[in-house]
Amino acid sequence: MIQLVNIPAVSWTNGTIMLIVFGIVSLGLIATLLIFMNSGKKKG
Repeated sequence: MIQLVNIPAVSWTNGTIMLIVFGIVSLGLIATLLIFMNSGKKKG
């Protein structure tokens, strides 16, 4: 049982990489939405 406790349940490198990728994608989507909203207001 002691050996099972020493095994890390979470790989921090993979988690941080996934969080960074998710953050970049979400910021990109928000930026595109803001650009489309601003262009729509100018046309109207």
